Amino acid sequence: MDFAEVVATNKALVKTAKLYRGAQAALLADLGLHPGQDVVLWTLGQEPTGLLVSEIAERLGIEQPTVTRTLARLEPGDWFTREPVPGDRRAVRIKLTEKGLAAVPQVEAVWRRLADTATTGLDPAERRQLVATLDRVRINLTTLSADQD
Repeated sequence: MDFAEVVATNKALVKTAKLYRGAQAALLADLGLHPGQDVVLWTLGQEPTGLLVSEIAERLGIEQPTVTRTLARLEPGDWFTREPVPGDRRAVRIKLTEKGLAAVPQVEAVWRRLADTATTGLDPAERRQLVATLDRVRINLTTLSADQD
């Protein structure tokens, strides 16, 4: 890849990521949420009986401390409750409150709006290709963090 292509690639990826994250933050702010909190609430919304912190982390492919920090920031908003797990004094089940459950369709609406806006003018085949290309870019980038471990 020549250097002009390197610059163009970097610029496109950085600008797109910043714009997407900014739009996401603005739309989620209307719900009283920040990026990252939405996906935790949505994941919990898929399990009416709740999930353990380790289960949330596993489903999202993130570390448990990240989930714990996100929950700590969400806790004052009455989005969820913590329930003890019978037979394991250390474990707690995280379960959405009515407020949290009511937010799940709103989060989905934000995601839909973001996806629709980001892909305006693309036909279904181009949308599928975009997702496939971004998935490949994501996988390629994971090799950088794996190299540093």
